Amino acid sequence: AELLERMVADIYGDNALVRRGIIPPELVARNTEFLRPMVGVKPASGHFLHFCAFELGRGPDGGWWVLGDRTQAPSGAGFALENRVATTRALSDIYAGMHVHRLAGFFRDFRDTLNAQANSEDGGRVGILTPGQHNETYFEHAYIARYLGFMLLEGEDLVVENGQVMVRTVSGLKPVSVLWRRMDASFVDPLELRYDSRIGTPGMAEALRQGSISMVNALGSGILETRAFSAFMPRLSRELMGEELALPSIATWWCGQPAERQHVIDNFDRLMVGPAFATGLAIDDQKATFLGATLGDEERAAMLRRLETEGSSLVGQEPVRLSTAPVHVNGRLEPRPITLRVYAARTADGWNIIPGGFARVGSTTDTTAIAMQRGGQAADVWVISSKPVERVTLLPQDGERLVRNSAGSLPSRAADNLLWLGRYAERCEATVRILRAYNARLAELSNPDLPILKHTRTYLESIGVDAAEGMPPRLLWAIDSAVHSAGQIRDRFSPDGWLALTDLRKTSRDFAARVRPGDDATRAMTVLLRKLAGFSGLVHENMYRFAGWRFLEIGRRLERGIQLAGIVGWFTG
Repeated sequence: AELLERMVADIYGDNALVRRGIIPPELVARNTEFLRPMVGVKPASGHFLHFCAFELGRGPDGGWWVLGDRTQAPSGAGFALENRVATTRALSDIYAGMHVHRLAGFFRDFRDTLNAQANSEDGGRVGILTPGQHNETYFEHAYIARYLGFMLLEGEDLVVENGQVMVRTVSGLKPVSVLWRRMDASFVDPLELRYDSRIGTPGMAEALRQGSISMVNALGSGILETRAFSAFMPRLSRELMGEELALPSIATWWCGQPAERQHVIDNFDRLMVGPAFATGLAIDDQKATFLGATLGDEERAAMLRRLETEGSSLVGQEPVRLSTAPVHVNGRLEPRPITLRVYAARTADGWNIIPGGFARVGSTTDTTAIAMQRGGQAADVWVISSKPVERVTLLPQDGERLVRNSAGSLPSRAADNLLWLGRYAERCEATVRILRAYNARLAELSNPDLPILKHTRTYLESIGVDAAEGMPPRLLWAIDSAVHSAGQIRDRFSPDGWLALTDLRKTSRDFAARVRPGDDATRAMTVLLRKLAGFSGLVHENMYRFAGWRFLEIGRRLERGIQLAGIVGWFTG
């Protein structure tokens, strides 16, 4: 981790590595992860890297290799924590007797480090900057934010005013001192970086220049993830650290150098060839990275021509052969390839390594099937002690002060979503109650032309609900809208409440395919009403009576008043 820190500090600082010829200038100048506006910007914390991950693989001979470095916005730590929670519950008797090192101490130390960086004099806050709920790792962002007590912020929550990053809250603009970034750096500032970004905050780069905000990790640090740097890691370690690498990287040849390019051409059949500036692992990249021996004659000839004409854009790497671990599949143990992602966090005492990690397990014996997006699995990683381990917790210890979030820290976006969640939930309940009454009377009288039924049906049509449908699309839309609003604020929403809401949506979708008007719809509406009541009860009992709960209640009461006034006005003429 310290080697990577020195590398990125030089790239965005003195650039001595390029001047001395240790790394070719193309590795920086042509790299899409190199952010020119950040050159010369010194981090407010004094460090570029605070949280790193390393993808490790073990060969069949037992030797460990570094498959890739993760410095952009390392993911998976939250999943590792969630895996640990799940395994301790499922295997509580085994876990208790194995003396497994706990993960809480790692996260507690990092939390305390970030809190210490926050400017307490002006009420500076620590936030996790997320791309939003459509990101594939959003669950992890929300989980970590809840676990550590940090604000979960999106780009639209922030504004830069006089060089200071501020969060829009229900109490006005409040300063933010530290942002743990979980989005790619180029999206952070549409003003100076990626102009088409819709998830960034204009002026963020200028705030970093002025030193008013500490970014974890620094913008531009993702350049270290590109594969081409693996070819130079041994020499960089000797030059910057004065020692050899403790763990070797995958043997890599950057084809922008004549000798290395010729080596790749001569050994084409046994090497993997792929883009030099890609940041993903070769085993995860089935679209652009190929094993030479698997190519047909035309593809082989085309790739060899590319090596000659576009060598600086390509790298050759030794194919990865991963060792396997036993996995329980269909009632028996089968071998599956694994990779291990470990994490390092900077604290006041230096780098702290997580006593565990995030293991990815292949769904088949194919080592290219590790990626989670293609059906791979995850496993908890235990580090065992020979004696009982300390019971670490994030709760304050004796003599420690409980640190609470600053008052008025509810972001305006969260307040807006809570209000609309309350409105949609109340709207669903009101609609379900009317539909249940209508369908119960319809089943009893079997005459849809009766005045009371016609009048009720006309009212439902006035609010967009088609009573001729067993499960009206308008009701499904309201339920989906409630789930969407809740999804925007997962960090402020109880897991039980979220499960209740998603279960409501699943049940309504199941009913939509088979429920018909009348007695069938009456029973379906009764089920939905019970689930809505369960959701309301969970929210009422589990939410603190802070600003978030108040906005949720405002939404419910407001919608209830609107619905009641509409019904009374309609039926009284």
